Amino acid sequence: MRQSQLFTKTRKEIPSEETAKNAQLLLRAGFIHKEIAGVYGFLPLGLKVLNNIVQVIREEMNAIDGQEISMTALQDKAVWDKTDRWDDKNVDIWFKTKLKNDSALGLSFTHEEPITNMMTQFVRSYRDLPKFVYQFQTKFRNETRAKSGIMRTREFLMKDLYSFCHTQKEQDIYYDRVKNSYIKIFRRLGLGEKTYVTFASGGTFSKYSHEFQTVCEAGEDEIYVHDEKNIAINKEVMNPEVLKDLGIDEKDLHMEKASEVGNIFSLGTRFSDAMGLSYTDEFGEKKPVWMGSYGIGPARVMGVLAETLSDDRGMIWPHEIAPFALHLVSLGKEGSDAHKKAEEIYEELRKHKVDILFDDREVGAGEKFADSDLIGIPMRAVVSEKSLLAGGVEIKERKSDKDEIIPIEQLIKMYTNCCDDCNH
Repeated sequence: MRQSQLFTKTRKEIPSEETAKNAQLLLRAGFIHKEIAGVYGFLPLGLKVLNNIVQVIREEMNAIDGQEISMTALQDKAVWDKTDRWDDKNVDIWFKTKLKNDSALGLSFTHEEPITNMMTQFVRSYRDLPKFVYQFQTKFRNETRAKSGIMRTREFLMKDLYSFCHTQKEQDIYYDRVKNSYIKIFRRLGLGEKTYVTFASGGTFSKYSHEFQTVCEAGEDEIYVHDEKNIAINKEVMNPEVLKDLGIDEKDLHMEKASEVGNIFSLGTRFSDAMGLSYTDEFGEKKPVWMGSYGIGPARVMGVLAETLSDDRGMIWPHEIAPFALHLVSLGKEGSDAHKKAEEIYEELRKHKVDILFDDREVGAGEKFADSDLIGIPMRAVVSEKSLLAGGVEIKERKSDKDEIIPIEQLIKMYTNCCDDCNH
């Protein structure tokens, strides 16, 4: 992509109405667009990052036998009445509307009820289980006050996975598979060192659930971290019983502010009982289906990344989810040797399908460098008359600020994995 053609604009000023660091950075860098409070759209740069996050999660869900589906946002009141979660007294974040025939509809805030209702059409026998299905779907929550930028919004993308098992033992085994999968996901997303498996309330479903909390100054939660065991306890459930269960001494804990980036729950048979989801075992006996639900908010993760992987100049995206692999910057005027050489590099890398952003704009070097730091692509390659005289291009790593001059051929090989006798 040529930056002169990219649909985005960077801003020098911090948006006055935004107090969250993630929203300030992402708006300034041209990743997102604010519609109204708590509702953000994603521009090309932001959508590329969001889609990269989604792809990492998708790969790990597929690796634990998840099958991807897509469910509807519009929800039938009758389905939710079966669990008493249509009632505003029990769930106060619904967006509700009506059809022209006066039938009530809601906009989904989660999907336990509709996915369980769907499964009644597909599960009859023990041979139909287990099943693990997930989706990336827009959710709607009528929050009293939207805050924290894209970390807490009224309309957002969620990955929700649901498990349907024969027994509690089978459900517990899959629950641990998901837990380990989440650990791998947050490592791949660049949050592994700051994200803890956190013991939290299991509600009415189980003694404990697990949250995945990333240490973050903008976080709304407080967690107690045990460094040696690499786990944490949510302040809401911190008590002597929990410490005893985990074999932890309170003096070995330290408190941190954190933001929840994922959660996993064992649901027991609450939803299957309410929806009439059961199966017939090999002896002809009717049994309830055991369930679990597992959520990650990709946009929320993106907000936490902006909070934690950034500096006073802008974003520092991890390689796996960055909007581009390389930011190629030309400091030569059109027609100059430097600009011609930058064009050649761009076309060569494009030929090899390298995802590259080429700053070909007719603006000053200072503006180009400031925008490059703000956008936060992991590696920058600068082509100038000075770099050509020194033997090639100047490459600079955004994370470390380490820079060096390397030959153009070496740069090409870095991004195409070519060798001298390659046939590409």
